[in-house]
Amino acid sequence: MKNLTKILGIAFILSMSTTYAHSADVAKGKSVFNKCKACHSLAAAKNGIGPSLAGLFGRKAGTAGNYKFSKAMQDAGGKGLVWDEKTLADYLKKPRDYVKGTKMAFAGLNKASDLENIIAFLKDATK
Repeated sequence: MKNLTKILGIAFILSMSTTYAHSADVAKGKSVFNKCKACHSLAAAKNGIGPSLAGLFGRKAGTAGNYKFSKAMQDAGGKGLVWDEKTLADYLKKPRDYVKGTKMAFAGLNKASDLENIIAFLKDATK
């Protein structure tokens, strides 16, 4: 009985930790991307108002081919800004605050879940 109580206690603790943990949802991220797709393409070398997001992760800011970036974005890349989960999340919260002088007019994403989901979607869609 003592062992059963201990096992149930451990099971309860484990179930609580997984219940509250948020995991990113690629499908929800695709829905969030609807805010972006008017300006950004996921296809390689297919720029729109904004640059193609193909190959985004690991790319230095301001360096996507055949796109005229703002001087601010080029300078940010020159200073070492490389897109990864953290830098992209920070940028997408408030783009104009993160890279002052960026051409991106988007105000930003306020919800942490939207940021997590869009990053999961982009990682999946831009491999």
